[in-house]
Amino acid sequence: MKLKFVFTASIIVSLIGAIGFTLIAVLIGKNNMEWFDSRVIAFVQQWESPGLTKVMNGLSLLGAGTLNIILTVLIMLMLYFVFKHRWELLFFIGVIAGSALLNVLLKAIFHRDRPTLHRLADATGYSFPSGHSMAAFALYGVLCFLLWKHARTALARTLLIVAGTVMILGIGISRIYLGVHYPSDVVGGYLASGTWLAVIIWFYQRWLERRRDREEMLVLRRPSRV
Repeated sequence: MKLKFVFTASIIVSLIGAIGFTLIAVLIGKNNMEWFDSRVIAFVQQWESPGLTKVMNGLSLLGAGTLNIILTVLIMLMLYFVFKHRWELLFFIGVIAGSALLNVLLKAIFHRDRPTLHRLADATGYSFPSGHSMAAFALYGVLCFLLWKHARTALARTLLIVAGTVMILGIGISRIYLGVHYPSDVVGGYLASGTWLAVIIWFYQRWLERRRDREEMLVLRRPSRV
């Protein structure tokens, strides 16, 4: 993965995410998202069925909860003990922990109440932005990034992107289907977490580049043995 491309893409994604999140937050504050939320909720919930509800509950658990924690811990253990990628482990922790803290901060700022109509699951706390959506974007986004760096074929990278996208979208849709989040909560969560992920990727790749340059300088300064 070319560093110049990573830097450019990270800056563009972070700017788009920050602008998009700000726009949604302003529209929510002015109560101008009802038209969007009501239409998307009606479209998603029209497919309600006992079987689909089970699937959506499962996806929701993968977004945040016991399954999410287990998966996160397993990835951390594999990075440290199996692959010995200590710096990638720190990067992974930074993305996950930072996204969680950012969600807490944003919810405390906006104080948006959750939907009250047609609830299929219990949920507490404020609604905007969706914590499940942010956690899903952070976890599967950083996982795709780390695996992409080691994938050797275009097919493998394509499958990574498709799988990550399906998981992120599925978890977000599950929160709308279950009636515990507005669609704008989910989109806002994606934008907030995407912005955070892009910023951290920029700093991480920048640090790797400088570390590599320092190592190369040390090698050049080493006296040659005759």
